[in-house]
Amino acid sequence: MSGLASSYAVIWALLALDPYSRRDWLLENLLVLGAVVLLTTTYKAFPLSRLSYALIFVFLLLHAIGAHYTYAQVPYDDWWRTLFGRSFNELVGWQRNNFDRIVHFCYGLLLAFPIREVFLRVVGVRGFWGYFLPLDLTMSTSMLYELLEWGVAVVVGGDLGQAYLGTQGDVWDAHKDMALASLGALIAMSANLAVSRVTDHDFALEWADSLRVKRHTPLGE
Repeated sequence: MSGLASSYAVIWALLALDPYSRRDWLLENLLVLGAVVLLTTTYKAFPLSRLSYALIFVFLLLHAIGAHYTYAQVPYDDWWRTLFGRSFNELVGWQRNNFDRIVHFCYGLLLAFPIREVFLRVVGVRGFWGYFLPLDLTMSTSMLYELLEWGVAVVVGGDLGQAYLGTQGDVWDAHKDMALASLGALIAMSANLAVSRVTDHDFALEWADSLRVKRHTPLGE
């Protein structure tokens, strides 16, 4: 944890120098500040696994890059061209800067497992719910972020609002972002499910028990 935290602090500080838009950078880092405070204050009482911290580190690193350039301006295509001599966008048929879409996909792919760990260790969910609830929470928080993004863009307005929103003229941008986050989480939970089926000898029994009705009397009666 300390090594990842130190590495992230150094990279974040370097990317904080002369960002493409200082005001957009500040907006992009508000949620990051909250996440860092949460991870720091809960570390001793509720440390996550090394895998969860590593996945969170990669996601925060991607976000730091997006915040430095603004998501619509990240020059990943130029980096690819420098390394391989051709355009990545042309290779895959993309017509826009899709770094934001990549990060939304990684939100689900990388953070579903840490969310699952919290559900298992705090809520005590088992079987089916240990895979469905992380997927569900990832989808719902992705939706909440899109609403927050829209609200901030309306409040700040102008070029800053457009830079933060990052739709690049796509009226379906929010829908695609949510779909990609959901797909990433679905892939992560499907992979976790496949591993559990092989390694957990009680998998079938636990899965069946998780779907069994525990209380036959309707609530409130």
